[in-house]
Amino acid sequence: MTERVKVLISNRQKDVKIPSGIRLLIRRCCHAVLVAENFHESAEISVSFVNNEQIRQLNAEYRQKDAPTDVLSFPLGSGGKYDRNMETGALQLGDIVISVEKAVEQARMYGHSLQREIGFLTVHSMLHLLGYDHEAGGLEMVRMREKEESVLASLGLERDGSYVLPEDVK
Repeated sequence: MTERVKVLISNRQKDVKIPSGIRLLIRRCCHAVLVAENFHESAEISVSFVNNEQIRQLNAEYRQKDAPTDVLSFPLGSGGKYDRNMETGALQLGDIVISVEKAVEQARMYGHSLQREIGFLTVHSMLHLLGYDHEAGGLEMVRMREKEESVLASLGLERDGSYVLPEDVK
């Protein structure tokens, strides 16, 4: 059983009203990933809501990609080693930054709820904080997608269709 999970959530944008229940959903997603990954220590995660311009700036600064993206992960550890908060004893896993504007766009594009999209982005980022990577594609990407879908299904957020866009949306 995972110990205590502290998720610090801050809203740093004013473009999209955060629906009620989203903060609880994010906490549930973070906890579910840690349970699925048999993570047995107390953990701290920071989640920030930003707009497209703010995430574009971060993406340009940290990934040299001058375009908005949906989510960025900033792990505070590697190889299973994390900094420990000396006051609480919890391991500091890192920071998740979600563009709420982009999440709204993608929820519409994929035809599912904003809750499903933010849940997916949170689970995806949590896996990055735990060392998973999909950038090279191949088996790692498939493993990460399977883990994402398994966690989302455990939370009742399974996907309703495929990730292929309908012809009229392209």
